[in-house]
Amino acid sequence: MSSESRQNSPILQAEGIHKTYGRVEVLKGVAIRVEPGEMIAVAGASGSGKTTLLQILGTLARPSRGRLSFAGRDLQNFSENDLCRHRNRNVGFIFQFHHLLPEFTARENIMMPGLIAGMARKELEARARELLERTNMAHRATHRSGELSGGEQQRVALARALVMRPALLLADEPTGNLDSKNGRMVFDLLQELSRSLSLAVVMVTHNQDLASAMDRCLTLEDGILSGG
Repeated sequence: MSSESRQNSPILQAEGIHKTYGRVEVLKGVAIRVEPGEMIAVAGASGSGKTTLLQILGTLARPSRGRLSFAGRDLQNFSENDLCRHRNRNVGFIFQFHHLLPEFTARENIMMPGLIAGMARKELEARARELLERTNMAHRATHRSGELSGGEQQRVALARALVMRPALLLADEPTGNLDSKNGRMVFDLLQELSRSLSLAVVMVTHNQDLASAMDRCLTLEDGILSGG
C-alpha cells in the first residue's frame, strides 16, 4: 500500500468481526470504521459484548473470524510479538479501574509503557512532565496511587495511556467508578486531548449524557453493532 493510500485510510477498521465462545456467538459480523480524531461511544446492555469488542479492536483478543486493520495495515497475520509492539506504540487503554502500580509514583506510572518499550528515560520524563501538566496533576507527580483521589488516579491512568503518543485510545467505562463531578472532569479532559492531539477514541459507556457528547454513538445489541 502506498504512503498516500495509508494517509487516506481510517485509523482503525474492523470488518465482519465474529467472536464465539463455545456455542455462544458474542459478536456477529461487527463492522466499524474510526477516523483520526473521531470520538465514538459504544453503548449496550451489560453482557452484550462491548468489552469483548474493545479487546478485539485493541488486539488484546483475536476474533474468531473477520478482518482488522490499523492505518491501512492488515493486522490479521501479525505474530503475538508484533501485536504487543503494536499495542505498546499505537494504542492507549484506559479502564473503569485505574490499575496503577501502588509502589510507584504518578510520574513513574505514566512512564511505565515507555520503560517497557526501552525508551530513553530523559525523553520519557519530559513526556510525563508534559502530560502531568496537561492533566492538572503536576503538583501530584511524586505521590503514590494510594495518596490520590479516584479522579486523580484516573487522570494519571489517562496520562499513562497517552505517553507513547498513540493514534487510538480505547476506553472501557473510564468514568464508571467515579462520582458525576469527577466523571465529567475526566471526560472533558479526554475530549480536549482528543481534539488537540487528533486522537481517535472508542469508549464503552452506560452514561447517555457522555455518549451524546461524542461524535457518534453506536449500540451493540444481540452481537450486532448499529447506529450513526
